[in-house]
Amino acid sequence: MRIDVLTLFPDFIAQAAGVGVVGRAAERGLITVKGWNPRDYATGNYRRVDERPFGGGPGMLMLPEPLETCLAAARTDGASGPVIYLSPQGPRFTQAKARALAATPGFLLLCGRYEGVDERFLEAHVDEELSIGDYVLSGGELGAAVVIDAVGRLLDGALNDAASAVQDSFEDGLLDCPHYTRSERLGTSGVPDVLLSGDHAKIARWRRQQSLGRTWLRRPDLLARMDLSRQDRALLAEFIARQVSSPDSP
Repeated sequence: MRIDVLTLFPDFIAQAAGVGVVGRAAERGLITVKGWNPRDYATGNYRRVDERPFGGGPGMLMLPEPLETCLAAARTDGASGPVIYLSPQGPRFTQAKARALAATPGFLLLCGRYEGVDERFLEAHVDEELSIGDYVLSGGELGAAVVIDAVGRLLDGALNDAASAVQDSFEDGLLDCPHYTRSERLGTSGVPDVLLSGDHAKIARWRRQQSLGRTWLRRPDLLARMDLSRQDRALLAEFIARQVSSPDSP
């Protein structure tokens, strides 16, 4: 997979994509992340990439011309796929969207700065917008880093254990269940007995019930959108009943 990023801070993108799971994926040849700086394609003595907006008002906008030339250079270099603009006005980025992007050969991310990007460039060249949350950042670079990490870790071979991605929160619409390490200091203290039983069927049932229950406690909006099976409804009802009678019970 190849991800190209149009940004005034390509070094930030390179550093964010060079560590952890995505960094290992790059070392394994699974992903290439390349930054493109519009300032390198700006003209004039000052290589300006921003200008005041028509109609007045505070702040500056990114000019379309450097972005267009920069995008053309990326395409010539082999960048493919849709152009995605990181914007608080876009639909929310989700795990499902990350998985959909991970199934593509690649895409381009556009990082705005200042007050944003000239609308004419967005209309002519941007295929979709994505938001990582209902708040405003100084630019799109943090959002781009989030997308790159979420997508990169889903690539085949990126994780040492592929099952880790399958068990993540949101993969099946639910939050993940609690996990406990084999701590030398704590030993088995506080670990639910079922996890020590060696009974894989009971452990799987407990984990599913905990995922359902934790989602009910923390993100009931997720459950409202799901069509639970009869078995899941029974597990959740059992969890809720136990919470009512003993709130501290796992």
